[in-house]
Amino acid sequence: MAASHIFDTPPEGVASDWTMPQNWAAFTPEQHATWRMLFDRQVASLDGYACRSFLGGLDILRGLGPGVPDFAELNARLGPVSGWEIVAVPGWIPNRPFFEHLASRRFPAANFLRPPEQIAYSEEPDMFHDIFGHVPMLTDPAFADFLVAYGEAGLRAEKLGASDYLGRLWLYTVEFGLVVEEGQLRAFGGGLLSSLAETAFALTASEPRRLWLDIERVMRTRYHFDAFQQTYFVVAGFEQLLAATEEADFASLYSKIADEPALAPGDAWCGDVVYDGGLPTAPPRLAGGEASI
Repeated sequence: MAASHIFDTPPEGVASDWTMPQNWAAFTPEQHATWRMLFDRQVASLDGYACRSFLGGLDILRGLGPGVPDFAELNARLGPVSGWEIVAVPGWIPNRPFFEHLASRRFPAANFLRPPEQIAYSEEPDMFHDIFGHVPMLTDPAFADFLVAYGEAGLRAEKLGASDYLGRLWLYTVEFGLVVEEGQLRAFGGGLLSSLAETAFALTASEPRRLWLDIERVMRTRYHFDAFQQTYFVVAGFEQLLAATEEADFASLYSKIADEPALAPGDAWCGDVVYDGGLPTAPPRLAGGEASI
């Protein structure tokens, strides 16, 4: 993967918390046109694929300017609805500031846009991925609270050297998660919803495994970074996802997982519960423990 926006220390013009001015006026007409093409294409394609919370949250993005969103204008709409704000960052930032922003209801968004030659597939998460893929979900109260809980858990994981395990939970939920709505499978992960091809693959293809989410299982499972996932995880609702993170004894899980081999993306696990097209009578276990994170 030819990612070029990965940083260990803040580059020039970036504050110690890794935020930076968006400098919206610097975006070119070509970049505004790229944004609009991406936005219009995705909006026209996601009906029947995206979950209700995402489709409803798109109203936050509709009605903004005709190209790259001005974060000041976006935050004026998002804040009163969700209590969140978007902060511009240069790209991938270290774990600690990322977790700190989430715990404080600030969502970091990359301050660059993919070039036209990568319009079908960006080689690294860009502004379109971060804003289109994630901002609509911030309007769902339970999901937004899950992100706060995740950020708080991340700060504790940093002290334990366990951030990689928690990163797998992020990828398999926030980026590639699926949810059941009225008996139908829908996407809520931003990595899916900013990529129509993988959304369709995750929901309709016969190849991938679709499993009810188990936090221990997810944190043991490696993932593909530059290919479609072989396994997707399903939740019955965002309140359930929030409750699972609030009840999980993450420290105990980290210790347990450290002594066990990691699972390859397509591996089976003894605790797997396959999603079979309908809701179970009682939701399967999502977390191993009852202490708060």
